[in-house]
Amino acid sequence: MLLPATEPTMYFIGVTTNQSSIMRVFPAWAEELGLAAVLKGIDLSPGAPDAEYQEVVRFLKSDPLSLGSLVTTHKLDIVSAAREDFDGFGEDAQVLHEISSISKKDGQLWGNAMDAVTSGLSLEAIVPDDYWLDSAAELVLLGAGGSSLALTYYLHKRASAGLPVPAKITVTNRRISRLEEMQAMHRGLGSTLPLTYVQVADVAENDSVVAAAAPGSVIINATGLGKDRPGSPLTDNVVFPANAIAWDFNYRGDLVFLDQARAQQTGLNVRVEDGWVYFLHGWTRVIADVFGIDIPTRGPAFDRLSDIALNVSKKEISK
Repeated sequence: MLLPATEPTMYFIGVTTNQSSIMRVFPAWAEELGLAAVLKGIDLSPGAPDAEYQEVVRFLKSDPLSLGSLVTTHKLDIVSAAREDFDGFGEDAQVLHEISSISKKDGQLWGNAMDAVTSGLSLEAIVPDDYWLDSAAELVLLGAGGSSLALTYYLHKRASAGLPVPAKITVTNRRISRLEEMQAMHRGLGSTLPLTYVQVADVAENDSVVAAAAPGSVIINATGLGKDRPGSPLTDNVVFPANAIAWDFNYRGDLVFLDQARAQQTGLNVRVEDGWVYFLHGWTRVIADVFGIDIPTRGPAFDRLSDIALNVSKKEISK
């Protein structure tokens, strides 16, 4: 049962929220940003019953001191189950049919999708702006969930603005329905991205997709494996392209995918990136939305928040 908040409260709707660094980072960030508020977690099983999503959304809407929430694993399901309980959705949420932020504006409950911005900012932090220019480097997305959908939407907007994008984008997933949903969204957008959708029966088929990618390609684990569930979308026999960048959207958990990439750092010059920057942008964008404040996406103020989060995490590790 969700109890009424006794002080201004932001929530984190996820699966294992207490394990996230944000539960320790948020108080330090709140002090830095001048926010008199606390953060509380709401854990729901992936694919929870519609009634559970509806209960959470209705609670947030009706409780005066509950200001909003960040949503992780449940981005698609919470919209599907509780769409009628929202007063409005942002433009990206309407396109993606998912939300990562719940906020209140003039007494109305809004759902916003921040992942296109978050994933775009994170990718820009990993590769320079001209990385895709006159390059055969590809993007391989292992998993066709909300984060992958958002990143392809960001790339669609980039291509529409005449900016360089990967020479080829391959998305793999076990469930064909998820790939079909993604393809339908891209078709509706009139996207010209060089997209290929691949249904895979097992992780060995993902190995083949990764091995076939061009040198310098960016390979992303967008499955959640290694965080919410153990494992990796690849086998230990995978061969990464030379000079590839292996990026895991996760920053905590076993992160077996990154261990597999590290094993090829010497021989194939594979670069490893975890989801820490994604974590920073994801949370700061939603905090800005929930509290109606401006938080820069780069520069000294953003670097200060990054340093605070790193210091908190280091203290956790040293305990």
